[in-house]
Amino acid sequence: MAKTTIADLSKMMADIDFATMSTTAVTGGITSRPMSNNRDVEFQGDAYFFAYDTSAKIAEIERDSATSLSYAGSKGLLAGTPIFIAVKGHSTLIRDKAEFAAHWTEELDRWFPQSIDTPGVILIKVHASHIRYWVGEEQGEITV
Repeated sequence: MAKTTIADLSKMMADIDFATMSTTAVTGGITSRPMSNNRDVEFQGDAYFFAYDTSAKIAEIERDSATSLSYAGSKGLLAGTPIFIAVKGHSTLIRDKAEFAAHWTEELDRWFPQSIDTPGVILIKVHASHIRYWVGEEQGEITV
């Protein structure tokens, strides 16, 4: 069986719209929430998410940038090849409108009505340091 590469994983992650993003809460516990990556995943293992800068996750990332992402493919264990990807990394908060424009998709206008000019919009870049994956019967790890 061919070994899955980071380029393969990047393509798989782009086909999965929602990830579960986990950060460390102020209390020290783990907080998780669904986030849409708008299929914006780069070859190097970077994933991008838009949010409002007043959300709790932004305060959590400012305090501790450690972030994990979990992806699950739309095919189930009994129908088709299941895909599960767990990403461990660190988040960077980006406030640059040129970066917003580079990662913006029209679907985001639903949550950010003034597009990249929406007050309080912020871009979260999660840079992977370690990825574990399960694709069908294959499983493995990649250090980025």
